[in-house]
Amino acid sequence: MQTKKTNRNFKWVIIFTIALLSFMFTAKSDATDEKTSKAVVIKADKAKDQKTEKEKTPQTDKKETVADSASDPAAKVAIVNGAVITQNALDRDLLVIRKRFTRSGKELKESQLPAIKKEVLENLVNRTLLYQESVKQGIKIDDSKVLEQLSDMKKRYDNPKDFEKNLEEANLTETDLKEQIKLGLAIQQLIDQQLVQKITITEPEAKTYYDANLQRFSQPEQVKASHILIKAEPDAGEATTGEAKKKIEMIQKRVKDGEDFAALAKEFSEGPSASKGGDLGYFGPGRMVKPFETAAFNLKPGEVTDIVKTRFGYHLIKVTDKKPAKQITFEEVQEKLKQFLKQQKVQKEVATYISKLKESAQIERFVK
Repeated sequence: MQTKKTNRNFKWVIIFTIALLSFMFTAKSDATDEKTSKAVVIKADKAKDQKTEKEKTPQTDKKETVADSASDPAAKVAIVNGAVITQNALDRDLLVIRKRFTRSGKELKESQLPAIKKEVLENLVNRTLLYQESVKQGIKIDDSKVLEQLSDMKKRYDNPKDFEKNLEEANLTETDLKEQIKLGLAIQQLIDQQLVQKITITEPEAKTYYDANLQRFSQPEQVKASHILIKAEPDAGEATTGEAKKKIEMIQKRVKDGEDFAALAKEFSEGPSASKGGDLGYFGPGRMVKPFETAAFNLKPGEVTDIVKTRFGYHLIKVTDKKPAKQITFEEVQEKLKQFLKQQKVQKEVATYISKLKESAQIERFVK
């Protein structure tokens, strides 16, 4: 039997099936790339068409309709055991994919859309099947748990209006989001009960993987740095860029005159780390945008860079510590490695579980 703590470690193992408004949780970043995942929108709706007892399944006596119920048959992109997946739901998930491409600086080409649309639709089908199975298994989610999750989401925002803005951009109400959270929790509980609690990883299994993949456990050199950022977007005009450059030059002079770097970061930096005196903690290669990374790794502890320009703006970077490259021992990584290997097993089991659900399901897809 897995403890609650262990189960929480696998909360996001099936992220591809129950992701919740991913673009609402993009981490605030000074110089790192943003990562997102897909959204889920599912609402309950009573069935309008009569089914014979043979056609019905226990979970579809009261149908669960993905996204908004649609009276127009053309708006249906799939039907899963009587549950309708609408074009609206598909469009919402596609919107999240587009946002992910945009935020990563990549272009979503028209030639990629058919394959992406097919994958998104299949994920909607999978989520619907899993939710229906959770209903069949008698899983119920208390409203208090939903409200707790909603509260945690809101806490990620310094300004409540930002939360409301993201809901609006997703074409969702807070009620929609609560239903979405409830669905995600139901699926998670199903996966925990049916799969996660039945899977264990032994120490010999973990050691075998470690020995066969030693290169994966070599830790590269790490740098601990602080920075001061004055924003200047790539498409900013000359006037705006000029003002930002003058401001960072003024700050640079004060640093050279001996003023405290952390105090200046708190006063002037326009990045999220400003409240911490610009402290970014330790990071290795590949974590920061290239100009920032190159400048930081070329410094010795205590040194400050010249002005560094990135797509975020102008930076002054101070390195406070360095850790040399090293081989991480099995003892150091054992518990995390067990979690990783368990996640791999769970992912495979989820795929198998969904395949079995599909064998007895009635699924119609209307998207070419």
